[in-house]
Amino acid sequence: MIGIIVVGHINFSSGLRSAVEAIAGEQSCVEYIDFIPGMSTEQLEIHIRQAVEKCQTGEGVLVFTDVAGGSPCNRATAVMSDYSDMRVITGSNLPMIANACLERDATNLDELASLIVELGHHSIGLIDINNFVTEDKPNDMNDGL
Repeated sequence: MIGIIVVGHINFSSGLRSAVEAIAGEQSCVEYIDFIPGMSTEQLEIHIRQAVEKCQTGEGVLVFTDVAGGSPCNRATAVMSDYSDMRVITGSNLPMIANACLERDATNLDELASLIVELGHHSIGLIDINNFVTEDKPNDMNDGL
């Protein structure tokens, strides 16, 4: 099983945890790290290293961060330099993380990372109300996850 770590500013990770678990259920080998005010980047890196060790199953670790160039991404990248079986994805969102949890047993680390980045690109878009509601087309906006 590929380990998963979610790390981001303030409550990015803990906020996503509840949503991911609502979609994918409670997951083993998944760690969530919030970079909270007062935490140093050195402390953040220690938390990331501990999470990597905890999530190591021999199949690699995929780390999701909130924003490129931010401290969580930079510290995860620093940790990645010590692990050949670790990948970091930045600009993460709920569909990416939930799908990684659901797909991680069926693929390898590099394939999962590529799949999730592609899914991330496709999960972002602009909704044009004119494409959903017209006089001759029913409104199908009642259902969701």
